[in-house]
Amino acid sequence: MKSKRKLTLYIALASLVIFLTWGMVEPYTIDVEKEEAIIPNLPKSWEGKKIIALADFQVGMWLDNARNMEGIVDRVIERKPDAVVLLGDYVYHSVNDHQSEMEKVQSYLKPLTDEDIPVYAVLGNHDYNMSARKVKPNMDTAERVKEKLREIDIEILHNRSVSLETENSEEALYITGIGARWPEKDNFFLAFEDLADEEARFVIMHNPETFDDIPQRDAPTAVAGHTHGGQIRIPFTPHWSWKNLITKGEAHVDGWTKEGYGNEENNLYVNRGVGVSIIPIRFNNPPEITEFHLSGKD
Repeated sequence: MKSKRKLTLYIALASLVIFLTWGMVEPYTIDVEKEEAIIPNLPKSWEGKKIIALADFQVGMWLDNARNMEGIVDRVIERKPDAVVLLGDYVYHSVNDHQSEMEKVQSYLKPLTDEDIPVYAVLGNHDYNMSARKVKPNMDTAERVKEKLREIDIEILHNRSVSLETENSEEALYITGIGARWPEKDNFFLAFEDLADEEARFVIMHNPETFDDIPQRDAPTAVAGHTHGGQIRIPFTPHWSWKNLITKGEAHVDGWTKEGYGNEENNLYVNRGVGVSIIPIRFNNPPEITEFHLSGKD
C-alpha cells in the first residue's frame, strides 16, 4: 500500500513539474490560426484578402513574454496581410512606469506601419488601468495608450467605422471598432451610425461580452480578445479551461462561439491573445495570431 502511495505521489510531482516547466515555455510559442471570415456584400476586390488579428500583449507583467513580440510582428509581416487589427490590453494594469512600457509597445508595433500595412486598434480594460470591472477607469492612462499608438500611425477605432479601399476598386470594406466594455465605453450606435445596412463590415472589440449586445446583422464577422483562451486548458477538452469554473453561464474563450450566442446573423471569433495575465503560464493554450481570409459567399 505504501509503495502505491509513493508511486502516486511521484506521478503527481512529476506531472506538476511538467506542467510548470511547459507552462512557462508555452507563452514563447505561437500558433497561426487560419479562419474564413464570411462577410455579406463583400466587394469582389476584397475576396480572398487577409486581415490579421492580435490581442492582449500585457507588456510589463512580471515574467511576461514581451520579448516574444518582435518575433510575432515579424511573422505577421511575413504573411503580407492587407490589414492588421489590434484588440486591446497593450500594457499590464499594474506596471510602475506605464510610459516606458508603452514605448516598448510602440517599438514592437512600428515595423507594421513602416511596411505600410494599415493597422487599426481598440482599447481594452488594462488600457484603462482596470484589473477588474469594479475598478475605476483611469482616463489619463487610456489617452496615453491612444497617443502612443497614433504616433506610429495606428488608427484608433473608438466606436466608429473606417472604410478600406483597394487600388482596383472604390468599393469599400469597413472596419468597425467598439469601445471597451468594463469602463462602459462600448457605444453601438456611434460605432455603426455611418454604415448602411448593406455595407460590408469586419467588427473588432476587446471583450467578447460586448458582442452579445450588438444588434442583429450588424456584426456578421467579429473578433474579440480579453480571455487569453482561458490561459490554462485541460488536455483533450479543447474548449474547457479554468474560466469555465469562474464564469456564470457558458464561457466564450476561444475560437468561434457557438450558435445562439449573440443576436441573429452575428458571428464572433475569440482570439487567445499573445500575452499572459495574473500568472506567467499558458498550458495547452498557445499564443495566437489569427489570419482571417475574407469571403463573400453565403
